[in-house]
Amino acid sequence: MITLTTQERDTAKNPDAVRAEGLMPAVYYGKKEPATPIAINKAEFLRAWRDAGESTVVSLQNTADGDTIDTLIHDVQLDPVSDMPIHADFYVFERGKPIEVNVELEFVGESPAVKELGGMLVKVIHELAISALPKDLPNHIDVDVSSLVDFESHIVAGDITLPEGVALAIEPDEVVALVNEPREEEPEEPAEERSLDDIEVEGKGKEEEAEGEGADDDGEKKEDAGKDQKEE
Repeated sequence: MITLTTQERDTAKNPDAVRAEGLMPAVYYGKKEPATPIAINKAEFLRAWRDAGESTVVSLQNTADGDTIDTLIHDVQLDPVSDMPIHADFYVFERGKPIEVNVELEFVGESPAVKELGGMLVKVIHELAISALPKDLPNHIDVDVSSLVDFESHIVAGDITLPEGVALAIEPDEVVALVNEPREEEPEEPAEERSLDDIEVEGKGKEEEAEGEGADDDGEKKEDAGKDQKEE
């Protein structure tokens, strides 16, 4: 079991001041436990969060009196810039009663539909909702994709082998993974080839057109000048 040391936190103190001391603001609560603000060592929490995730029991030990309380990491608030945790919620569960949590899925094995048919593995869900006593909660659950032999086959929640003491908390026919057929790329139409003679002829045509327009302009100017002289 993972243990984190905690200390009571004065909510009147600025959270940034707490973080400046190498601590992280947090709170624990439960059905029969009032919300209690605490501060925990940030480095210790990072290690616990990496190892425990949100489905492993974490024991909080009060440095003042040594009392401990068993919890689960329920929610973690991240800094939008650094993506580092800046606050955590711990849920105090009731002993002897099963709880529902989402456990990370790890896809193992090799799908024949991917290896031999060139398909693409689609992971429809990445976490599985389960129910279990806290002591039976797994850190993750393996999903063997070797049963995906063609583009018609798929894996549903009821197909997954669960550890002893663990039950599904979602419908067993919920699709977990499948394989899509490879997409056929439409061939691009080749660009029309143009010879050097075509380019030269087109260029000459444009030049002649421009010269013609210039001649028309000169003619109009001369005609206008003649009219002006007659009027005088």
